[in-house]
Amino acid sequence: MCPDFDEVARRKELKQVEWRRVRRNKDADLLETVEEVFDRRTVMALYGLINNGVIEGMKGVVDAGKESRIYLASGMKGEDLAVKIFLTSSMEFKKSMLQYIQGDPRFKIGHDYRRIVNTWAQKEYKNLTEATRAGVPVPRPIHVEENILIMEFLGENGVPSPILKEIPKQYLYLGMYQEIIGSADRLYRVGNLIHADLSEYNVMVHNGKTYLIDFGQAVPREHPMAEEFLRRDIGNIIRFFDKAGIGVPDVEEVLRWMKRT
Repeated sequence: MCPDFDEVARRKELKQVEWRRVRRNKDADLLETVEEVFDRRTVMALYGLINNGVIEGMKGVVDAGKESRIYLASGMKGEDLAVKIFLTSSMEFKKSMLQYIQGDPRFKIGHDYRRIVNTWAQKEYKNLTEATRAGVPVPRPIHVEENILIMEFLGENGVPSPILKEIPKQYLYLGMYQEIIGSADRLYRVGNLIHADLSEYNVMVHNGKTYLIDFGQAVPREHPMAEEFLRRDIGNIIRFFDKAGIGVPDVEEVLRWMKRT
């Protein structure tokens, strides 16, 4: 039996009304969550991510810094996601990011500040993708749009896992150091990348495993400042564990090991 035409039309109209209601609710939630620090272009990009099914909705801020804010979001399957939104109004951020973009043959620098920030988001997405392919433990990249980066959320029940700096000294051990240096080595030798800002602030400990995070500044080994960045990365990790009373090699020994043939 064929359905009544009017009934089909009514059902279709009801679906459209329901979609508009859900859309209004999502928009209202989004406007409450995304603060006034973000411009209209950023907000509209977020709307697009929701309407295109990349994320289901925003939940709230989990971290805020000078360069970006990270929000907890829900995915279309109900999973927690991290939404990293880079600020488009920080000139201090612009000055610091240029040294990592200049000399990186994968990206071109524009003169417009907004374009530079968007390039930075693209850079972090690409770096995370290459690190993942190399088998380095990092948050899994999902999508990038304008100055917005969507990633796997490392945490439980909406609470992010701690960074290495937050781990009490009694819970630090040699194997943790070895795991981090092993990740830096794999990133360097297999992924052809140097993190360039590796420290106790950019390592997250999730379910007993260390993850390297914050990859916007990562550069390829061909970068003119690659050696300087690599030495600084290794030095930061060695210094942290040495202060914790854990016996670790010196920087030169680790660098020789990483450059083994």
